[in-house]
Amino acid sequence: MKKLLSSILVALFVFSLNLSAQTITGNWKTIDDETGDAKSEVAIWKAEDGMYYGKIMKIYDETKKDNSCTKCDPEDARYNQKIIGMKIVMNLQKTGKNEWSKGTILDPNNGKVYKCKMWVEGNDLKLRGYIGPFYRTQTWHPIK
Repeated sequence: MKKLLSSILVALFVFSLNLSAQTITGNWKTIDDETGDAKSEVAIWKAEDGMYYGKIMKIYDETKKDNSCTKCDPEDARYNQKIIGMKIVMNLQKTGKNEWSKGTILDPNNGKVYKCKMWVEGNDLKLRGYIGPFYRTQTWHPIK
């Protein structure tokens, strides 16, 4: 009985370590929430300022690989810049045990900047972009 109890306690301890180790950093395959198609690969990292950022590393649609952000606000430094290599996630902060928010995300297809929240669910990253009370949620998959 003692061995069983010890095994259960060890398993719970390891499980709790895995939960606390969740992070948004890494490389993610973005999935279009309307079509279900893979769109791009985004790398997310924690910078020296403690904020989290993400940039597009790869675009799967061959016809869009050389596109620039022509729909971005002309006052935004990303206006007319190449989409591959562009920072689209800006200034996210860890705001909870498994939540990052208070930052923004740019959709280079329409040039709009949304308030952003992310969290890890299983192995996937959930990303929610907001404009006022309206939002859309995408699921991104880890790239291994």
